[in-house]
Amino acid sequence: MDEYKQVILIRTDLKMGTGKKCAQSCHASLSSADLVRIKNKDVWKKWKNTGQKKVVLKISSMEELNEIVSNLEKKDILFFLVRDAGLTQLTPGTTTALGIGPALSEALDKVTGDLKLL
Repeated sequence: MDEYKQVILIRTDLKMGTGKKCAQSCHASLSSADLVRIKNKDVWKKWKNTGQKKVVLKISSMEELNEIVSNLEKKDILFFLVRDAGLTQLTPGTTTALGIGPALSEALDKVTGDLKLL
């Protein structure tokens, strides 16, 4: 049986507080899942009905994040970039997180498999 998961990347170079990282992770997770629900309901349902697996990983720069986004686009994997509203710790529009999928775990591992857990 195929395994599905969602991957959330958090930028560590921004030095966000723990609560801020959690909030950005939630934005990334929900927004990316909503996108998949609209564009690929079958994958979303399979992920939703098998425990909604999520992995939160760290990414250390905007350059690294852009490289991941480029790879996701090449592989047609759905994602959502979170840009902060700037109401607390960051400048408005700062990219803080990336929600990827849900998608097949195997496909996501090829793009994010070398990143470390947050």
